Amino acid sequence: MSKLGNYVLGKWIEGDGMGQELFNAVNGQSIAHASTQGLDFESILQYARKKGNPTLRKMTFQQRGRMLRALAVHLLEHKEKFYAISFQTGATKIDSWIDIEGGIGNLFSNASLRRKLPDEAFCLDGDPINLSKQNTFMGHHILVPKEGVAIHINAYNFPVWGMLEKIAVNLLAGVPAVVKPATVTSYLTEAVVREIIASGILPEGALQLICGSAGNMLDYTTSQDVVTFTGSATTGLLLKSHPAILSESVPFNMEADSLNCIVLGEDVAPGKPEWDIFIKEVKKEIIVKAGQKCTAIRRIFVPENKIEDVWKALIPELEKTVIGNPLNEKVRMGALAGQAQREEVRSQVKRLLTSSEILFGSMDTVSLIDANETEGAFLSPMLLLNKTPFTSDEPHNIEAFGPVSTIMPYKNIDEAIELSKKGKGSLCSSIVTNNESIAKEFVLGAASYHGRILVLNNDCAKESTGHGSPLPLLVHGGPGRAGGGEEMGGLRGIKHYLQRTAIQGSPTMITAISNVYQPNAKGHNNGIHPFKKYFEELIIGDQIVTEKRLITSADIDRFADISGDHFYAHLINTDFNGTMFEEQVAHGYFIMSAAAGLFVDSYDKNPVLLNYGIDELRFTKPVYAGTSIYIRFTCKEKITQELKEVNPDVPMVKGTDIPKGIVKWLVEMFDDTDEIIGIATILTMVQIKNKN
Repeated sequence: MSKLGNYVLGKWIEGDGMGQELFNAVNGQSIAHASTQGLDFESILQYARKKGNPTLRKMTFQQRGRMLRALAVHLLEHKEKFYAISFQTGATKIDSWIDIEGGIGNLFSNASLRRKLPDEAFCLDGDPINLSKQNTFMGHHILVPKEGVAIHINAYNFPVWGMLEKIAVNLLAGVPAVVKPATVTSYLTEAVVREIIASGILPEGALQLICGSAGNMLDYTTSQDVVTFTGSATTGLLLKSHPAILSESVPFNMEADSLNCIVLGEDVAPGKPEWDIFIKEVKKEIIVKAGQKCTAIRRIFVPENKIEDVWKALIPELEKTVIGNPLNEKVRMGALAGQAQREEVRSQVKRLLTSSEILFGSMDTVSLIDANETEGAFLSPMLLLNKTPFTSDEPHNIEAFGPVSTIMPYKNIDEAIELSKKGKGSLCSSIVTNNESIAKEFVLGAASYHGRILVLNNDCAKESTGHGSPLPLLVHGGPGRAGGGEEMGGLRGIKHYLQRTAIQGSPTMITAISNVYQPNAKGHNNGIHPFKKYFEELIIGDQIVTEKRLITSADIDRFADISGDHFYAHLINTDFNGTMFEEQVAHGYFIMSAAAGLFVDSYDKNPVLLNYGIDELRFTKPVYAGTSIYIRFTCKEKITQELKEVNPDVPMVKGTDIPKGIVKWLVEMFDDTDEIIGIATILTMVQIKNKN
């Protein structure tokens, strides 16, 4: 019998002994054994810290992002081999698509975040803070990669997505990972990691895999490490309270199974589009992955006068579900991950039935095609009814982690909100309604107990990702029973692996440290206009102070005519009594345009390719006719742009592949009293002269 490999210390190693035997969830046949016996977990973590971490830390966010994208492209090219293995976990084609291509899509999404980050190994967080009257002392926050390792302890239901969605974030942040998948489906994770390692895309030490028990690994965690856990709240709490985790203050992100809910709005009735949307969503959440999702709908809240209509509409849909061998194209629901999981679900259903009744399904029998009920880990979908949700604790405390959901009545939206909270914290909830007032009341009332809320109606149903789909750019996690953690969430997720440090000093010193120009820092001018410099020649802090320009009443009138903006404050004959202004005032956009006329180097062709936009434009003081203005123009930040990929079958459009970068410029506008009248950040696209 074959044994799964552990990829540690830069090589594939089999654990000692036979370890745990793994089975095909569909036919019960033995697949492999998994063992981590004999592994030196202290050395494994040290290898990640000493080998993988320094390499990743030296890479910039742009380099790490491109690395993720290359990895996603590579895995997508090999997806079919992963599908072939995924069927053995009991997953259907759709289930496998969510796991495999959903996980790869997560890599793509996180890779795209590089465009929001600097071409540096670190980044700033938030805005600069002036700490002095004379503008000589300031503070800021810097984010740098932690010097440890991300330890991911994952659940069995998504052996691919569960790994990729986590490592995408820590790798982009610059931290290596040790992945410990749930053993029962680790054979699929191992296949993906083998392909990752074979690609050579990740630097040595960036990713290690252990298939089997985590042993005493947590004993060796330090304050620079991050531990993430996905699974049961009971196991999560046990790990979170590990002595080393507590004594070292190790960040611990837990995403625990929760009793998620869906609410049918009081406005929704049979015949309305939202009615069909609700029935479809509930059915999908019961049968997809055979209900083995941490986000699956466990509690269904329905207005009490519609509860019979709902279950009568839902049962025929569940009856249509074809269950069996996922290799059969007709099958829509496969097996649970294993016999042990099926027995656990049955035991939990028995506990639920102390206060509920079965409306549909059976714990003992299920109709299958191309499969054997005894050999495979199959279970019938089950819909339960609980008529007393306020006095029954079981539906709000007991989770059957399979194709099981309980329908319950409510009288009004306040009751629906209260019932949603009885789950004591959930990853997600949904409300199906077309009534904006109901939606707002539910969201504001229930949000404190949920990590994510989907408001579903006919407007968004076709493009909605659905109740149970975590998205890489949104947080995934929830309060209370759901673990109190957050995964992913775009830039928020990356910050879990970065140390935020407050830095203080002079604006010039903070500029030198951060490579981003800070207000009131010293500028420098070597006599060459910044617009005449190529991207690589520009230095942060390059600065010019322009000549002055007199703003006249005729200028204001002409700008009003050419722009069509005849707001009363810009008209000379306005009675200004009772207004904020003393007399005719210049348009803010005219002042910005006049500023451009002062700082732009005109006429001669130069490395500036185009104006890319304006950020953070503010007008801070009115400018009246007769005022002279001048500009302080400073190179604030530089971000290299990637060359566009060229399709060899399409003739290249002129100019689309010029090596270039985005330069951010701080534009400070002053009047003749040297007071700030406006401030903005403009962006230009600047050519790179020498692209290596």
